[in-house]
Amino acid sequence: MFSGIDEVDWASMEHAYGPADDVPELLRGLASDDPAEREAALDGMYGAVHHQGDVYACTLACIPFLFELAVDPGVQDRGSVVELLTSIGGFDLDEDDEAEIDEDEIEGAANYAMAAAAVTAGAGVFFELIADEDPGVRLAAPLALATLHRHPVRVLALLRERLPVEPDEEVRLALVEAAGRVALRHRPLAGRVAEWLGRLASRAHSPGLRLAALAQLARCSPDGLPGDVVPVVSGLLREMRSPPEEPAQEGDEPVDPDAEPVDPEPVAAAETCRGEQVATPTLVGQLRSLSAQENAGRGAPWAADLLRTLHVGLDDRVGDRTALLADQLRSPDRRQRIDAVRMSGGLIRAWRGPYEELVALVGTQLSDPEPRLAEAASHVLEELFGLAAPAADALAARLADRPGDWVKSWPSGPPGLGSTVKALARLGDARALPALAAALEQPQVAHDMGFAVGHLGAAARPLAGALRGRLAEVELDEGAYDRASPLLAGLTGLRAGEATPEVLRVLRGAPDYRGEWLRTAALRALGSFGPAAREAVPELRALIRRPGTASATEAAEALWAISGDADAVLPVLIEGLQSHHVHDRRAAAVALGALGTRAAVVAPRLRGLLAHEELWLRVDAAIALWEVSGRSQETVEALLAGWERSRHVRVRVAECVARMGPVPEGSAAAHVLRSELASVRRHNAMDGGYGSHDIHEDEKLLALCRQALRGTGKGTTA
Repeated sequence: MFSGIDEVDWASMEHAYGPADDVPELLRGLASDDPAEREAALDGMYGAVHHQGDVYACTLACIPFLFELAVDPGVQDRGSVVELLTSIGGFDLDEDDEAEIDEDEIEGAANYAMAAAAVTAGAGVFFELIADEDPGVRLAAPLALATLHRHPVRVLALLRERLPVEPDEEVRLALVEAAGRVALRHRPLAGRVAEWLGRLASRAHSPGLRLAALAQLARCSPDGLPGDVVPVVSGLLREMRSPPEEPAQEGDEPVDPDAEPVDPEPVAAAETCRGEQVATPTLVGQLRSLSAQENAGRGAPWAADLLRTLHVGLDDRVGDRTALLADQLRSPDRRQRIDAVRMSGGLIRAWRGPYEELVALVGTQLSDPEPRLAEAASHVLEELFGLAAPAADALAARLADRPGDWVKSWPSGPPGLGSTVKALARLGDARALPALAAALEQPQVAHDMGFAVGHLGAAARPLAGALRGRLAEVELDEGAYDRASPLLAGLTGLRAGEATPEVLRVLRGAPDYRGEWLRTAALRALGSFGPAAREAVPELRALIRRPGTASATEAAEALWAISGDADAVLPVLIEGLQSHHVHDRRAAAVALGALGTRAAVVAPRLRGLLAHEELWLRVDAAIALWEVSGRSQETVEALLAGWERSRHVRVRVAECVARMGPVPEGSAAAHVLRSELASVRRHNAMDGGYGSHDIHEDEKLLALCRQALRGTGKGTTA
């Protein structure tokens, strides 16, 4: 083994962390008899040689040696090697990717192409590995074939032939998944694959196999799903919770009643065969440990993955997905309910729909004694804001029952409010008030206190005194911003003008470190107080004497809100509109818009910004132009162009259009708004990521679109 490995000039190559002269040691480590050494070597391969999916020259040089490891029956954990080869060779560059490659990326793209060619050229060995004695190898081989082999018809035939004789349940599921991958990669075969999957799903196979077939059918040919897919899947889940009966032989043809059944190998036994699991201080080891903890005690640890795949395939069939999750949330199996809670969060996060029943069922999980289930439910509800209303009573009950969860402390950084507190506060529910009051008595105020107070609004008015008292105690040293900003945000949300003396103390004494951030927070608070903060006017007049700075613009904005002195602030804001920094120009435009027609003189300047290269500045300038001039045509045209350009500006655009009043029926704006309301997918849904306020922002967008079409806006600020 490894013939010629020392003849490779490894030192001349590099990986993610420097010279690649350690690669031979990693390759030899993959062949070690020591499980810990094998895992450390695998961690090194993923961490350096194939770092985050990258392919380097040394990665290419490894490919022949990895194939040697994969086919040597004396090597343990070969399934991991097959998975590594699949990852190295499985990157596809489509035509769009190739068109977007710039000069700096040419070498990397060439490496991907060479890796795909090299691994694909050797992919024939996976045909033999699909019947290997090691179930871990058999588990990895189907996806390798489906991803890498040049002859998908042969691959599909082998997958179908192997299924009836494969004794391991998890490997059988991998065979079905691989067939789905073939269909997705080679669309002319999708019909053939769908027909086979449909037969697997409808016959008397094990519930796991039938669920796997339905999941892949949803991915590659969703029109082939049965009309009663929800009750079918719910029934399969119930079967998987029940003690299994003697399993039937699985394959394409009906079972011969005289044939001997092939008993599937128990999952636990299969895991034992896949190599000793060791605890090593590596990323691979940590991920394996987390997976083991998550799946501990599960009779079918792969069921959650199958359901996630099914949900991906069902896509915008929100009604079916909601009904399926509702059934799971009623399951007596806590693990199924944990999975359902998490998937409910994913569904609501990406798709619009009527979720009252689903949210109420998530709320019922809050009282479960299993901490993982209750915590998962509270985290999902935290993200829902107003949509969490059906679970309000359940949230309040959990809040009252668990005062120890009101504030969460961390090894480093400031504490934060518990998810149940935040969920209830985001509903504007006054039952969150005792928890917030208690949190204000902690030695360090939770960093998100201010936002919670803001969502509660007038209901949080009793906290104003405590917020003032804590702000008065803040030492104005280098840590002042972290300690004061939650308090300032809370007072801003309450518009607590009586706190003006405490806020002025912070404004005057802000330290150098993060002092600009602290002054911004203080000025926002003063502006929110309005005329009640007239005591601050002399201080603000002094600050606006330094025009062209961010603090001058912020001070002018606050001064206008407090005194209404347009003559004093207008020159400052005009100066800010000419700043070299886009952020400062945006702030000035927004502040000028607040002046309404008193700032009409700046309309030509704002109109000139409608052609600026920065989208957000164009949007802010367009809104301000309408606010100072009262003319909507130019503004609407600019806003609709921004709407089409980026989904991220849509809420800001909709806010302005809603304020303008009734949108004319048949207009371009009406068409855009109605199209948004007709979309099932949330405007800010992302594949592979999300923000904590995504649902709230999207629901806000929908409400604004409806308001604009009804014509309940309030006009300009003039």
